[in-house]
Amino acid sequence: MILSVAFATYAQQNVAFSDHFRDSTLRVDYLRSGCKKHDTCTFSKFVYQNDRWAGSLTQLIDPIDNGEYRIVVSDPTTGRMLYSRCHNTLFEEYRSTIASRERDSIATFEETMLVPFPKHKVDIQLQKRDAKNHFFTSAQFAFDPSTFRCRQLPSKKPVELTKNGNPHNKIDVVIVAEGYGKKDARKMKDDFQKFAQYTLEQEPFKSRAGDFNIWGVGMLMNESGVTDPNKNRYVESAVGSTYNTFNMDRYLMTTNIFRLHDLLRGTPYDHIIIMANCDTYGGGAIYNYYAFSAVQEMSMWILPHELGHSIGGLADEYVEDDSNYNRRYVGIEPLEPNITSLVNFESKWKSIVSEGTPIPTEPVEGLGKRDNGPVGAYEGAGYLEKGCYRPCTQCMMRNYAYFCPVCTKRLHEIFDLYVK
Repeated sequence: MILSVAFATYAQQNVAFSDHFRDSTLRVDYLRSGCKKHDTCTFSKFVYQNDRWAGSLTQLIDPIDNGEYRIVVSDPTTGRMLYSRCHNTLFEEYRSTIASRERDSIATFEETMLVPFPKHKVDIQLQKRDAKNHFFTSAQFAFDPSTFRCRQLPSKKPVELTKNGNPHNKIDVVIVAEGYGKKDARKMKDDFQKFAQYTLEQEPFKSRAGDFNIWGVGMLMNESGVTDPNKNRYVESAVGSTYNTFNMDRYLMTTNIFRLHDLLRGTPYDHIIIMANCDTYGGGAIYNYYAFSAVQEMSMWILPHELGHSIGGLADEYVEDDSNYNRRYVGIEPLEPNITSLVNFESKWKSIVSEGTPIPTEPVEGLGKRDNGPVGAYEGAGYLEKGCYRPCTQCMMRNYAYFCPVCTKRLHEIFDLYVK
């Protein structure tokens, strides 16, 4: 039986943390293999990740209906949902690009999710959406804390960049230094400060700065920089990041997810920023997965855009004629809150459109470089020139303007999930 997201959310929100969980973090590592048409998950290992839980003690069931995937912790006897979080994956990016053209091309990706450490036996379900956007369970693992053997694994003490309170009611962001060589210690320290500043420089992050803790974790390697196949440069960096992911020149990502989370043992974190020591424009981000940005002259704009993806679950609003993505929204609404197919515009931002505004809406000419313009439904978004619409003429998710009212609202909703 498939429960709707709304029913599962509001019917079971009153889970008492102390009845079911310890104040520590369990890491679930697994492998996802597949192509455009199908995928399977294989269990890898459970890891005792941290001696405290960084998330909320009260907001345990995810109320945000976003992301193609969801992890659920449930009671094996009653089936009651005890914890859930929606997310996206790098695999989903893969199947939307290369796999859409090479349908027999099977690839395997490491994936990791963090959950509060269960006190009792639980089922851990990996769920994904069907064609109608309903979640169903595609894999299930059993966890029994009484038989779990915790090894004392080494952890790296994080640098405290911004500390505003207890991780249970703060948004904990960790900045991972990637591509720093043995001679880059001073630069890494300075870049940590820059990226902490960039994280909180744009609204609505700026007005919510007191809700954030920001940490820094880094490892100095033998050489500086990251892998860039376009320049025939291959570097053994801390988390193995690379440009040209999925044959997109500026898409800077890593598939070494287990290694990334190994580096973060001992650090309380809800969200990850990877700060790459390279001056070539590039970055990327995935919802509740990680955000990436190169350290270069555009970083102050790249980073908030990527945080819109990784924290807010926002879609890109620009158009790319030669995009590798192969997405269409025929008869359905996109999951992301800031784009619409107009199939069910009432479920998006129609309620804040001024009366008399034509839908679709013509773009406004002569706006300031960062101004949004009035809210409407402007064609051209989600990489598509036709059939997909955005809320404003300009936005951080389109061209580094201010976050528009729709994106701002969603970011505040996400912030509240961690602090209330």
